Amino acid sequence: MRRLTRRILLTLSLLLAVDVAVVATVAYLLTPWLSPLRDAVAATLPVGSGVAWWVAVVSPALVAFVWAQLRYTRAQTLAEADAREVSREEYPDLHDRVQRLCQQADMTMPTLAVAERDVPNSFAVGTLGSATVVVSAGLLATLDGDELDAVLAHELMHVSNRDATVMTLANFLPALTNGEYGPLDDLLPGARGSRLLVAAVGLAVAYVLSARFLDAPFGSVSFTVGFLVVFGLTVVLGGVLLGVFTAPVVVLARSLSRAREFAADRSAAKLTGNPSALVGALQTLDADATPTPETDKRRAYDGVRGLCFLPYGFEDSGEDEFHVETRSHPPTADRIERLGEVAGDL
Repeated sequence: MRRLTRRILLTLSLLLAVDVAVVATVAYLLTPWLSPLRDAVAATLPVGSGVAWWVAVVSPALVAFVWAQLRYTRAQTLAEADAREVSREEYPDLHDRVQRLCQQADMTMPTLAVAERDVPNSFAVGTLGSATVVVSAGLLATLDGDELDAVLAHELMHVSNRDATVMTLANFLPALTNGEYGPLDDLLPGARGSRLLVAAVGLAVAYVLSARFLDAPFGSVSFTVGFLVVFGLTVVLGGVLLGVFTAPVVVLARSLSRAREFAADRSAAKLTGNPSALVGALQTLDADATPTPETDKRRAYDGVRGLCFLPYGFEDSGEDEFHVETRSHPPTADRIERLGEVAGDL
């Protein structure tokens, strides 16, 4: 467990370092347009202009960026799985099981959500102050008794170990790079016209601010061409650098994902005192999934699949086959073998 804790802290530190690099790069690329704000900050604070810029603008932007990542990823993963938060009145047995396990583990009970999917699976997402455990309707229909408790305990251990929060954070940049998320989507959900209007206003403001650094008459053809060239190069360079920053995040997340599955299995088996129940759940769920030969090799972002108890996510192909993504998860046979070692220890 100490090894996992060190690994989580290292991964978190590296993810935050990437976030710093992203925010600093964006600030640098936008410097020509933000120079009035930078000059105002430098004139207000009694420190050097570079220090004032970081203290007053870049540091708060970094905090907001991390907060937005956690907020967005939680909402997006729940939406992708068609999951909704459920009350004790709707699922009393589920709430009772999780409450009992939380009492055994001496941890705060997370929010519970149910995904209206027939595919049996589960996952946990975390933010700075809370967590949500998601189970599918298919899981509740497939497992019961000790095996269901074992899977719930597994997800609770992801919350307790804090790796659910780290993995939630790690899912943001890949989603942004893949175009699954736009900066205005979270602020103006479902309002395409409003997003286009905000984008147009932002472009107009950038056009006006360009007068500070473009040596051409404002509004002229040469001014407009110069603006489009600078703006286009900024967007292209920003996109390239975003892809560069995303690559190590994907590697870090996949590396941690395999280790955290083993750790959650072990902790869940110790919490319930019944490793065979988790073995049974793995065998039952794995047997129900008839995997396709391979997933698309071009897919770099695991999304919900990377968070799930078993890596086939919640998607049913319609032909009784699941699309299996194995790169983010250890093989089920290896997990069962390690649980056998836990049983020996107990």
